[in-house]
Amino acid sequence: MSDAILPLRRAVQAHLAADAGLAALIGAGRIHDEPPRAMAGLYVVHGEVTAEDWSTGSDRGCEQRLSLVVWAGESASSSKALEAAAAIVASLANAPLAPEGHRLVNLTWLASKLARDPKTHLPTVTLTFRAVTETL
Repeated sequence: MSDAILPLRRAVQAHLAADAGLAALIGAGRIHDEPPRAMAGLYVVHGEVTAEDWSTGSDRGCEQRLSLVVWAGESASSSKALEAAAAIVASLANAPLAPEGHRLVNLTWLASKLARDPKTHLPTVTLTFRAVTETL
């Protein structure tokens, strides 16, 4: 069921990239699948994901715990990172995501964690979500 991971990531990334309010807050083109090199200011990166079977007797399904990490680059502060994280949670609440080949059953925010990166000492906010998808 790990075939649901990439379609959901693409759907989340496309939705967030199209969110005008989030773009106004962090800038356009600042949501990435992999961490960019030496980017200043706020940006968002897909984080860890765990996928588990959520199949029923008649349907194939996948439950994911996925994370998005808001990085406060050198010119950003923890308060700006928290503001961006709140905007992401709001944007994804009831978002009509359509991961290719799958139907999103639900997407729920579970937790937010503010921390400092041990190497750079820059603030990060890790958002954790639970998503359930069914294979079409």
